[in-house]
Amino acid sequence: MKDQDMLTIKEFSRLTGIRQSTLRHYDEVKLFQPNKRGENGYRYYSAPQTVAVNLINVMHNVNIPIKKISEIKMQKSPESVLELLHKQELELNKELFNLQQAYAIVHTYCSLIREGLQVDENAITHCQMVASPIELGPVNDFSSGYFYDSFFNFIQQMTERRINPAYPAGGYYENMDAFLTSPGHPTRFFSLTPTGRDLKEAGEYLVGYTRGYYGSIGDLPERINAYATENGYTFAGPAYETYLHDEISVDDPDRYLIQASVAVKKAEHRPAR
Repeated sequence: MKDQDMLTIKEFSRLTGIRQSTLRHYDEVKLFQPNKRGENGYRYYSAPQTVAVNLINVMHNVNIPIKKISEIKMQKSPESVLELLHKQELELNKELFNLQQAYAIVHTYCSLIREGLQVDENAITHCQMVASPIELGPVNDFSSGYFYDSFFNFIQQMTERRINPAYPAGGYYENMDAFLTSPGHPTRFFSLTPTGRDLKEAGEYLVGYTRGYYGSIGDLPERINAYATENGYTFAGPAYETYLHDEISVDDPDRYLIQASVAVKKAEHRPAR
């Protein structure tokens, strides 16, 4: 009969959340053994053992070999445990960084796709936009006649800056004149990385949409310009070209959904003399 302060393997499993089969395996390989065995051969554990077994289970689940954990257990000291845990701490930091970055990339694409599903593609609208971080690439040079020469240079720059090229990219025009005269050939490309050192500033924007492949903006600049003239807006900053739906979510390249947003302010009305 077990002591009153002992737990059966079933009770210990329920308390720790570790499966009975795992506890039996730990016992068989002498990694973690019960406090005592009854005359019937049943395993009995003490409540304080939960601390040790939970840490062992965590280390095992993050791929520290059982053999290595056993070695530490056999030669236990603060120094040896610290060395093992510190090495794993460094590995977990790497995995955590990669996981956080993967989440940020997926989250960014989800936000763009959701936004694209809700827009009125035929409308030009005036709206307030919040500030958002971006990373601007180098000034583009399209003199070769090949659009992708500049884009490949941008990707190379992002890689050198340790910015994951998987983040969505867009086009930056230094002003509305550049957007009108060179549509589809942005002054720079930019990455939508949340750690970008540049900023798409908060403020008033005119926003419009079109469908097309990279570099194919159609008559969207003219439509935005006409809306500004008709509604008394003057252009007050850069224009941004963002792909809400691209090859990630659309098969036909000619059906990519492009959003253009241009910073504006209300034109001042001077009283007649």
